[in-house]
Amino acid sequence: MGRPEYINIRTNHDIDKSETAFKNTTFSVLNEAYKLGVRYFDTAPSYGKGEAFLQEWNLKNNHNDVVLGTKWGYTYVANWQLDYAGKHEIKEHSLGKLLEQWEVSKHMLPNLKYYQVHSATFDSGILENQAVLAELHRIKETTGLHIGITTSGENQKEVISEALKIEVNGNLLFDSFQVSFNVFEQSTFEVLCTLIKSGKTVIIKEALANGRVFESENFPKYQAAYKVLKQLSEKHKVGADAIALRFVIDVLQPAYVLSGASNVQQLKANLKALDFNLSEEEINVLKSIQTKPEFYWNERSELAWN
Repeated sequence: MGRPEYINIRTNHDIDKSETAFKNTTFSVLNEAYKLGVRYFDTAPSYGKGEAFLQEWNLKNNHNDVVLGTKWGYTYVANWQLDYAGKHEIKEHSLGKLLEQWEVSKHMLPNLKYYQVHSATFDSGILENQAVLAELHRIKETTGLHIGITTSGENQKEVISEALKIEVNGNLLFDSFQVSFNVFEQSTFEVLCTLIKSGKTVIIKEALANGRVFESENFPKYQAAYKVLKQLSEKHKVGADAIALRFVIDVLQPAYVLSGASNVQQLKANLKALDFNLSEEEINVLKSIQTKPEFYWNERSELAWN
């Protein structure tokens, strides 16, 4: 909600993309979410003005029961320029970037509970950077925050497994894991079950596959899956989004499942996932529509920013 362009499959292009309009929409969605019982709110510095909007909303309302999570490691550089030609965000897992972004994010304390490495990968070197790991441990010790990682890509399982081994001063560092998992990308199922059983906090992101769960002629390989989602949608009288979200809830029972809603209408549609349960047979049918991780992530990398 904090930036005007992202890789979601947006069909409504006739919207006001000004910063003022986005801020107003953000506050309306956050207010409605709180009213409807949502208590976990997740953001990052790279989500445009997302972190700033959430900080302002949090200070204005002073709810003592909200739980905030943010991340570090990406910098938003599009600067609200529409149709920006370059990379919208730049990744950097250096000690300098951690210190820079923590100076801003720490102002969300005490409601801030989860501080996460944004998209931990082997390539970024974050899991071997002792100076960064030591600083994360220091932050954890001095604030009581849950330190976590978020993952993306074909090797999420391997990254999670490696992160689970990391210790600083004899103590395991990472408490939470924000992972991409949905009806199409189910490759992390076993490792997520292991995390949950071991008491780690699991936060599921991209449960709607960046909008790909909604029927579209642009994704012909999902036509069989769309039939399944449509049948279940009609049976339970909800949208495909609620079916996809309910699948994640029922199959994993994670601590949190993130909604990708960017307006109140979408939020309410998402929250219908809490109004029903899927049967074991329905869950098994949804398990059957998964794709291969390499196909899923290659396709995701080709999605256009709009």
